[in-house]
Amino acid sequence: MIILFSVILLLAVAAIFYIRQAKFGKAPSGKRLEQIQKSPNYKNGKFQNIHFTPTLTKGYSMSGVLYKFLFKKSPRLRPTDSIPSIKTDLLKIPTDSNVLVWFGHSSYFMQLNGKRFLIDPVFSGNASPIPNSNTSFKGSDIYTVNDLPEIDYLLITHDHYDHLDYETILQLKNKTNLVICGLGVGEHFEHWGYDAKKIIEKDWNETVSLEHDIRLHTAPARHFSGRSFTRDNTLWLSYIIETPNKKIYVGGDSGYDTHFADIGKKFEAFDLVILDNGQYHEAWRAIHMFPEDVLKAANELNAKCLFPVHSSKFALALHAWDTSLNEISEKNKTAQIPLVTPVIGELVDLNNTNQEFKQWWKELK
Repeated sequence: MIILFSVILLLAVAAIFYIRQAKFGKAPSGKRLEQIQKSPNYKNGKFQNIHFTPTLTKGYSMSGVLYKFLFKKSPRLRPTDSIPSIKTDLLKIPTDSNVLVWFGHSSYFMQLNGKRFLIDPVFSGNASPIPNSNTSFKGSDIYTVNDLPEIDYLLITHDHYDHLDYETILQLKNKTNLVICGLGVGEHFEHWGYDAKKIIEKDWNETVSLEHDIRLHTAPARHFSGRSFTRDNTLWLSYIIETPNKKIYVGGDSGYDTHFADIGKKFEAFDLVILDNGQYHEAWRAIHMFPEDVLKAANELNAKCLFPVHSSKFALALHAWDTSLNEISEKNKTAQIPLVTPVIGELVDLNNTNQEFKQWWKELK
């Protein structure tokens, strides 16, 4: 018992020292914390979802989920073949082009009305604070920060490692003009050397007027936050990017809830909705959507086109790597919402609602 206690104590001490590294970020404090405490979405010392959101679905335990994830992994969590990709020269995209380029998972570059957006970039090849613990799929990392042009607006939906990547954020410091994120997330950026004047933090249901007649609206999501043992001390959110002739919904990570219908009623219709479709499991259904949830949400958002993301780069759940894409394609035969399913790096023309995409994952093992 003494030996066991000593081992546990040593591991605990090691963990305490390990999480002091800069990549774990910094908890909000001072005036930033005072601002957070005024939010109607901050109660009892943490941010809350619109409706009760359990960490795990009733009937599941954290120990059971961890055991299955570590020792009972399902087959084909990672593809045997290399993920296909196209190396588009992002530096030579005409400024009058409205385009999107996906980097896998939930990272993508978007150009609208001549302004460049970068959403949740992860170029380090790892979705965890522990090196080499959750590496990206072979072939999915052909882009680096050096391939990016100057970024007008860096949008962060929440501070999890597969959306807010420390190594990538450091490299982007001199390429980014403005960071827009949820309340509290700016503390991480300041801790990592970003100028506070270049950081805008917003609550749900706020609007930021950007250049070139672009308005950015923040909206709810159903998720959680945290980079260490403390959870929900920063805000997770979704975005609506609105130009005079286009509306795009950036969903971030979210479980299904009433906010999709509310957003759909408020904004009437979207030219494109980008929704979390992957890394799901019945145990955490409240915070990630199954394909049928994604289609329901897209319908409530009055989506003209649907881009299902959160797949094809990391194995963060127990389903096969291509299950989410197969299932949403199959279920969409009934819903018949035009699906945007580019390969990594493929140029998506945001002005062309008739652009066709291959089911590229069908060709891979």
